[in-house]
Amino acid sequence: MSIYQHFRPEEKDFIDQVLNWKQSVENTYAPKLTDFLDPREQEIVKQIVGSHHEVKLELFGGIPSAERKRALLFPNYFQWEEGDFQLTLFEVEYAKKFITLEHPQVLGTLMSLGLKRAKFGDIILSDDRIQFFVAKEIESYISSQIESIGKASVTLITQNLDQAIQLNESWLEVSVTASSLRLDTVVSAIYNISRQKSQTLIQHGQVKVNWTLIENPAFEVRESDIISVRGYGRVKMLALEGKTKKEKWKITAGRQK
Repeated sequence: MSIYQHFRPEEKDFIDQVLNWKQSVENTYAPKLTDFLDPREQEIVKQIVGSHHEVKLELFGGIPSAERKRALLFPNYFQWEEGDFQLTLFEVEYAKKFITLEHPQVLGTLMSLGLKRAKFGDIILSDDRIQFFVAKEIESYISSQIESIGKASVTLITQNLDQAIQLNESWLEVSVTASSLRLDTVVSAIYNISRQKSQTLIQHGQVKVNWTLIENPAFEVRESDIISVRGYGRVKMLALEGKTKKEKWKITAGRQK
């Protein structure tokens, strides 16, 4: 039985990468730190490495509620610490009385630097405070490059991780059934809208899965996916719990309040 059959075809390259990480730890008997992974990638790593006796796994993104986390794969003798995840926390100082900055502006500025998205962790906005996590290896580059976000002049302040804003996200757990795991079917079931409406939203570029725009209604949803529908909010696919007697999928999801 091939390991690939449990995953999406487009995830093959990432699966191969995870297998290489695991093999590297086994061969060198030394830890391996990854870039930031989205929740779906984290789930894949957990499924491949999860219960392995020789290679252990920890995930950390700076705060308990972080969505994007770095993975640390290590041999069973290794005692990990938070510092092993090599994270830097920046806080953005700007003229808060006169300017409002939003998440897309911060992300757009970071992505304009020509670095991979995988080098950046969560961006946290709380009232007028803005923080974001980056891989420590790009800390000095970020510090030297960012002087403005949008039209605002900014200063980046390095903070200790214990100064990170702690988010208390509120998710409402919902249980639904769907005739298939097609994206249009799942969106229809979770958001309680018609199948036609969900197809229209998808085809008009209103739906993202794991931060990637998906315009194919037949795209298959998997466990740990995060679905974002413009105007309707986000959901986490918490569990696919098999099928009912009528051959419908039982889905448990967390819907952001």
